[in-house]
Amino acid sequence: MNRRMFLMGVAGAAGCSRGAPRLNVYNWSDYVAPETIPNFEREFGVKVRYGTYEGSPEMLAKVMSGNSGWDLVFPSAEIVPPMIQMNLLQPLEHARLPHLSALDAQFRSPVCDPRLGYVIPYMHGTTGIAYQKGLDVSGWRDLWDEKLRGRITMLDDPPEIFAACLKKHGDSVNSGDPEQLKIAARDAIAQKRLLRAYLNAEVRDQLVAGDIAAAQIWAVTAGQAIAAAPDKLAYTFPVEGFARYLDTVAILRESRRVELAHRFIDYLLRPEVASAIVQATQTATANEGAWRLLPEKIRENPVLYPPAEVLKRGEWFEAQTAASQRLRDRLWTEIKSS
Repeated sequence: MNRRMFLMGVAGAAGCSRGAPRLNVYNWSDYVAPETIPNFEREFGVKVRYGTYEGSPEMLAKVMSGNSGWDLVFPSAEIVPPMIQMNLLQPLEHARLPHLSALDAQFRSPVCDPRLGYVIPYMHGTTGIAYQKGLDVSGWRDLWDEKLRGRITMLDDPPEIFAACLKKHGDSVNSGDPEQLKIAARDAIAQKRLLRAYLNAEVRDQLVAGDIAAAQIWAVTAGQAIAAAPDKLAYTFPVEGFARYLDTVAILRESRRVELAHRFIDYLLRPEVASAIVQATQTATANEGAWRLLPEKIRENPVLYPPAEVLKRGEWFEAQTAASQRLRDRLWTEIKSS
């Protein structure tokens, strides 16, 4: 979603000989540990071309042609059904995924793909507000406070912007009601004069530096910022309710490296690999085996793993109807151009 500038990189290919098989992996930024890709290359004798994106629209724009050059992508749950309908994803072969049993039970039958026929849950989280300690911030309405003018950021991500504006009025993050969406868009336009920018992962360093007072933010980014400045920053789950997200891993239909792509997914499912990623990136894993290997400090981190009573206020993103998505797209254009 742009959850979470396209950063293209080639992972180190230590131990890989010239002419070795190559796997092309396109992922959200900050979603693997420094050793994840190099270790995979060494173990399987391959090279990995690894690129990152900051949001689902960016990823979709690359892969819609069916000739993107990527093998694996990490779609958010709400865009999985449309990607399946557009025939962009390759069916998965569970026999090639022996570590699939490591998944947490709650993620073995996600709404976006109940049989895990095309995607495997990877990371999950919430969208809330990170802010400088000392400020009185408890809900979305606080991000329309004139006193914070020029020191607020919102995510550069259409569903997240609509979610915050809809929740501000007590509506569902998945609303397709035209009137509710138009009111949400008006709120977003009214808020623009208060904003520093629409930013995703890039806001982390600005929060740590104290340049931003409050930001709509993904929990993974908030966790990283708070880890860097625990005495300065806090995170709140907005009182009006908030969005929950699930990011998955999938093989593109265009991939000609299906066997190797399955090996990579299964590698990510290994509890020890998934646990190392969480410890390096401050993310919330969908892998129960990995969670059990985490240090207690991370397992009990309320930003990443909030208690059940808090999560009750959360709402999972879902796919939109075609009509609703068209309206949202038009309103988003109006918001960005206003």
